Formats: sequence, C-alpha cells, structure tokens
Amino acid sequence: MHKDDHMTPVERLGNFWAGRDMDRILAMPLICSMSGKATGMTHKQKRSTAITEAYCQIEAYKRFGNDLLIADYGLHSIGSALGSVMGDPEDAVPAVERHVLQELKDIGQLDFDRCRLKNDPKFQKHLDCAKILINEMGKEVPTAVLIAGPFTSVSSIYPIDKLLKATVRDPKAVHRLMRLCTDTLREVHNEFIKAGAMILVCEPVATGTMISVGAYKEFVKPYTIELMSNIHAKGGIVCYHICGDAKTILAEMVETRPDMISIDNRVRIDFAKSIVGPQMPLAGNIDPVDIMILGSTKDVDEACRQCIQDAYGSAHGYVLCTGCDLNGDVPLENLDAFMAAARKYGKYPLTPKNWMN
Repeated sequence: MHKDDHMTPVERLGNFWAGRDMDRILAMPLICSMSGKATGMTHKQKRSTAITEAYCQIEAYKRFGNDLLIADYGLHSIGSALGSVMGDPEDAVPAVERHVLQELKDIGQLDFDRCRLKNDPKFQKHLDCAKILINEMGKEVPTAVLIAGPFTSVSSIYPIDKLLKATVRDPKAVHRLMRLCTDTLREVHNEFIKAGAMILVCEPVATGTMISVGAYKEFVKPYTIELMSNIHAKGGIVCYHICGDAKTILAEMVETRPDMISIDNRVRIDFAKSIVGPQMPLAGNIDPVDIMILGSTKDVDEACRQCIQDAYGSAHGYVLCTGCDLNGDVPLENLDAFMAAARKYGKYPLTPKNWMN
C-alpha cells in the first residue's frame, strides 16, 4: 500500500461498489503502454514476456499507488493471431502493417481457431501476466485486462478505411465479421474472468468521430450487449471505454449495460455525468497528451481538481482516470502529481471544501 494511503486499492474498490466511504476517491490512470518506463524498460522489453509485463505493472504500482493493474491483451490481438502483420518497434505500441483480410470475399478463409488460447501464444502470455498479477498482488490491488471491442477487433483484420465503407456497401459482410469477432472475444473474456481479472473493453474505432449513431446502433451496440451480458453471466466486472468524441453515442453506450463507463477528454465530465451518472459509475477524463504528457505538474493538479469538482455528486460515483491509455512519453512526475491530486482533492469526507481555494 502506498505510504500516503489509508486503504488498499482492493479495500477502496470494495467500498466503492458497496456505496461506503473510502479514504479517497479511486484513481486509475491508464498505466498500460507506458508501464515499462517505471522500470527503465522499453516497450519491446516490457512486452517480451508475461513476467516482464507483470513486473512493470507491479513496479509502477509501488511508485504511484494507482488503484488498478492492467494486463494488455490489446487492440490487435485477434488480427495478429489470424495473420495480420504487426510491426515490432523498440519503444512504441506495435501497429498493424498489413491486414490479413484485404477482400471481404475471402472472409471464409480466416481460421478463427488460431485465436483460441491453445493456439495463440500471445493470448497465453497476456493471460499468464494477469495470473501473475493476481497471484502476487491480488489481495492488495485488483487486476483488469485491456481488450478491444468487437468493431475495433474487426479493424485489426480488415483495413479501417475499407471497413467504414463496407458498413454502407456490404453490411452483411461487416455483420459476419462482427459475429466472428464477438464469438472469439467471448472466449477471451471467459478466460480472463476465470483467472480473476476485470474486463476493460476499449473500442476506439467505434468513436463518434468515425461512425454515425446509426452505424453504432447497427454494427456495434448489439454485439456489445451480448458481450456485456456474457461477462456478467460469468461473474465478471466490465468498464466500457470509447475514445474520442462519444457524446452522440453516450446514451447508447449506457444501454449496453457495462458496470462503468470511461470517457475520453473530448467529452465534458458535466455532460457525461448527466447521461451516465444516473445509471452507473463514471470514469475519466484527464487529457492524456496536452495535460499528462505536455503539461506541467501544476497543469496535472489543476486538471484533476477540475475533474473531481465537475464529477462531484454523480449519483453512482466517479473514478478519476486519464482519457485514454498513456504512452511512454509521459513524465513520471506527472503521474505522481495525478495521484497526489486524487489524495488531496478526492479525500473523504468528499466535500467542495476539498477543492475550493
């Protein structure tokens, strides 16, 4: 437990779900891609084994006292398992260099058996990472796994520009891909839930800046509802995040029934509170670039204070979070400032006196 805290993250999260007081609000900066920086490892070194992935998460927690450890199944794992060619950068997140599917007529040639745990070494690595975190730290801090949503998973198989056009020109093919990815993700979720991890569903390609409300309702929402229902049937907990400007689809996201919704910095907290707050907890949304990477520690402190103030009174609670995953350019001092602000402005009893000058 961090020296400046009075509860462990497990105790704090338990009280949060039960509606009881905590020592401070939950604070979950998305320390996933950049966790290697806390140990001096490059991203490539960090992602090389389950042991190094877990080690970086644990060392980051020891410094910052953040309320969540994250195993990284990632955004491209289904595409990678199927044969999409991935880059291998030294200190950045790997991206798809060539998608395995170039023509929709070839969907039948995809072998989704390759995505199953017994056939996918990367899946096994990330699951092993989650198990290490839970075995070593589970009594003190919870573990979650970051997993792409079904629409983003399809984009790891088939190029995004072609996918967006296909929602209009060949919707049946898009639905076929969504079905295949949803069924695969269900199995992925089940393995991580069985291990004891929470699920973080991240769906950047379904953002309101890329698809319309109508496209979200047709191609994303029904499959997401299936996945949320399965997670709950298996006894899991799920947080749902869509990057970018999700204002137009926020109410639709609520209707997929996750346990919590996380918002990007493009969505104002006070607006999200009015839509999400009456139904479920809200998490967000410190700007991961302008504040966390480019800002000073004072900028971070003020942004956190403002978020806590704006979220105050949200009916089902609020979690201070970054608006997206943080990359390796974030100064570690800014993460120190993030957590210090959570302890200062978010301490209990939580009242406006905490942030009033």
